[in-house]
Amino acid sequence: MHWMEDKKAAMSELLTVNEIANYLKLDPVTVRRKAAKGEMPAIKLGKQFRFDRDQIDKWLLHQTVGRPAHILVIDDEPVVGQLFRDSLEKSGCKVTTTLSGLEALELAARQCFDLIFLDLVMPKIDGSELFRRIRKIDKQVPIAIITGYPDSELLIKAKEQGPFIIMIKPFTGDEILQAVHTFSRQSNSL
Repeated sequence: MHWMEDKKAAMSELLTVNEIANYLKLDPVTVRRKAAKGEMPAIKLGKQFRFDRDQIDKWLLHQTVGRPAHILVIDDEPVVGQLFRDSLEKSGCKVTTTLSGLEALELAARQCFDLIFLDLVMPKIDGSELFRRIRKIDKQVPIAIITGYPDSELLIKAKEQGPFIIMIKPFTGDEILQAVHTFSRQSNSL
């Protein structure tokens, strides 16, 4: 009996066509068509399709970016960087984390990132100033501000640098994946 319980625990949750359609913001007919044509990962159980969410996350990132997304996470709390790494690497993303704004600027100057998550309250260089400096290096990279202080003056200053999304701490791994998917869809529609 323990073997069966362990096997169930090891299997990820399978989602229905409607659940995946809602998750991906697609029409269920489109999901069924893509699954039937083998254009998206699906498991056929009888006449019904089921979807492993982890596989869908990997597929979506490869579809929208065309290669594994390279994401930079700038936060002075190591646990936040680890949450991003744990949440995104299993979906096929390459994640670089840094605790330092100065190191983040060096990284942004040397490498191209598909998305940057930036903590607003940082030592030495605050997030709004870091945002401004990153924009001088790369005018196009999408930036998501992560903060526990959504009503701060720093956020008002950051808004002067251009559009971004805001993620309020604390957040979950699912919310991180959703933010990446949102940016991936937006960059494809441009």
